[in-house]
Amino acid sequence: MENRLVRNIGLVAHDAMKKDLIEWVLWNSELLIGHKFYCTGTTGTLIQEALKEKHPEVNWDFTILKSGPLGGDQQIGSRIVEGKIDYLFFFTDPMTLQPHDTDVKALTRLAGVENIVFCCNRSTADHIISSPLFIDPMYERTHPDYSSYANRFANQTVVNEAVESVNKRKKKKNKN
Repeated sequence: MENRLVRNIGLVAHDAMKKDLIEWVLWNSELLIGHKFYCTGTTGTLIQEALKEKHPEVNWDFTILKSGPLGGDQQIGSRIVEGKIDYLFFFTDPMTLQPHDTDVKALTRLAGVENIVFCCNRSTADHIISSPLFIDPMYERTHPDYSSYANRFANQTVVNEAVESVNKRKKKKNKN
């Protein structure tokens, strides 16, 4: 049996861009068969419905999360950090202020921190999915080494200093 390459793909779209993302997924559906999808609630439900209509014989692997503004963006972000998402296709609406704009910025930042493939429009998505690297089983993204950042307090006395400071304040308070 052939080992098929499975990419873990995040699909997210602002309301004004949902139709565009659905059309993009349908246009590229043959290339997307067999991959794993993580989607925010409304976007994922609509895409899954469209794919089932076009390919009723295919068993799509979808994880539907909460709606973006209701926590779905953070759920996508947590999966990026956990290494469960390799590609994020997030079709953003550049003309409408989003009430959860900070969530969008956080996803953009996490995509950069974790060095995953990230695009926010159809042209970029077209280039990504048509790249030979998308189907290359040997391609693996580089994982940045943040160990020096994560261990930046390893040889510091910050904990001891904090404990001493609290103890001094308590002694001073008890004297009064």
